Amino acid sequence: MSLLTDNIKRYAKLRGLSLQSVAERAGLSKNIIYKWTRADSSPSKASVKAIADALNVTYEDLTGEKTENKPTTIDVKAAIEDEHTLMTFDGKPIPPEDLEIMKRLLRGE
Repeated sequence: MSLLTDNIKRYAKLRGLSLQSVAERAGLSKNIIYKWTRADSSPSKASVKAIADALNVTYEDLTGEKTENKPTTIDVKAAIEDEHTLMTFDGKPIPPEDLEIMKRLLRGE
């Protein structure tokens, strides 16, 4: 058995589901997971993603792949000029007068 099918079985068991019901929840044929255990059959990435969604886990949880979390870069100058950018602190909106001061500081005024 492969790591993928072992992980699918493990998560299905934790959720009290059969492999057939997991496949059906994912919109796949009910015996597809059993077919993947054979060496001559391998799933598509879309099928694995559908199984992951049906089990409420990530694609990486099933495949064992590691993904690097790359930091998101933000163009601060563009963001402060965009009227649709929400500026908050600790989940609360920044008062308009404080926001204007912050924008001026970020612009270097």
